[in-house]
Amino acid sequence: MRLRWVLLLALVLCGLISIHVHAQATDTQPQASTPSAATVTEYSLPPDKLEQAHALYTVRTTLHFAETIYGILLLLFVLRSRLGAKFRDTAERITRIRFFQAFIYVPLLTIFLDVLSLPFGLYSHHMSLKYGLSIQNWGSWFWDWSKGELIGIIVSGLLIWLLYWVIRKSPTRWWFYAWIAVMPILVFFIWVIPVVLDPVFNKFEPLAKDHMDLVQATQKVAAVTGVDVSTDRMFLMKASEKVTTSNAYVTGVGSTKRVVIWDTTAAQMTVPEITFVIGHEMGHYVLHHIRNGLIFAAVLLFFGFYIAFRALKWLVARWGGSFGIRDLPDWASLPALMLIASLVGFLCEPIASTFTRTQIEHKADVFGLQTTSQITPDYRQVAAQSFQNLGEHSLAYPYPSKLMVFWLYDHPDIASRVQFALHYEPGQD
Repeated sequence: MRLRWVLLLALVLCGLISIHVHAQATDTQPQASTPSAATVTEYSLPPDKLEQAHALYTVRTTLHFAETIYGILLLLFVLRSRLGAKFRDTAERITRIRFFQAFIYVPLLTIFLDVLSLPFGLYSHHMSLKYGLSIQNWGSWFWDWSKGELIGIIVSGLLIWLLYWVIRKSPTRWWFYAWIAVMPILVFFIWVIPVVLDPVFNKFEPLAKDHMDLVQATQKVAAVTGVDVSTDRMFLMKASEKVTTSNAYVTGVGSTKRVVIWDTTAAQMTVPEITFVIGHEMGHYVLHHIRNGLIFAAVLLFFGFYIAFRALKWLVARWGGSFGIRDLPDWASLPALMLIASLVGFLCEPIASTFTRTQIEHKADVFGLQTTSQITPDYRQVAAQSFQNLGEHSLAYPYPSKLMVFWLYDHPDIASRVQFALHYEPGQD
């Protein structure tokens, strides 16, 4: 989840895509935690839930590729119809100041693209409601969507203005200067998201208010892992106002570092199961996964920026006149840049997914097992029960295609995680 934010904000800096900040969908009222009913030997679902999970898996994978293709075709339409040039002309008629032009052009383009892409979001939320993963009403969902649009317009407007200022100053080296700038900006966003953006979409309260048992569990994990987390950095997120799924995460850097546990998790999982989940999340910090993710993103973005530079230069030279693009610094070139980014991003999906799945999330699973082996007696079974619990509440399909796992999954599939937990031996990677 955190790495997705990193990659998303990196692309925004380049002016390659619009920011979409959507709250996830939510849960029933919390109930008392109860021990898992049965020993887990493999990840499985009862027949009714298995049928639902398969339907959701099919819909989500189909929707992902359909939305990608649709987005590419939509950008081609913007270019072929010269709509980007018309939006530019509108911005230039209103003001000659480039900074203000950015905040006319970017909202016009963003709203046009996002409104036409809205059916995908609507259908996705409809499916979440249909299968009980969400209880968020449509009014609340649209309000979250609107807040996301506003934040996206403000942030992308600033970053796209900065990008095009660099393009004007250095038409041949802008890609390198933009790449240099992206890392400190990403670190800033990682720092600011927990205290500025997250509270816009969800409510948080101190974990110690009603869940001292989870505070104590977190402190046990912190003691074993050597991560210093005070009680004022432990929070409960009111996820149950929107979703029925469970989660916990460690977020932020420096002064904004914190542990967040969803109230749905507190309701649906036992304390030992949550302890394993916290151990997994703590692993991201102890194993320096934020740093490693930034390094990986930097390498990927270096080549991404250069490919975008070469491709945009060729596209403007070859088709600029037909699309109404005057030159590289022209606002009308932004849809072309977004098109290139969409194509490059699509081809890079399996690279990013494989790195996150194998080098980040799997290693955090190992760390969680290592940590809870010092806290929980039957830690393997507890870890397997936590995965079973998480998978069952999110209707994770037990038998995903290997191709889809390779291409899309940024976590190991639940069935594999259960088997790894059950057969884990100390020192095993």
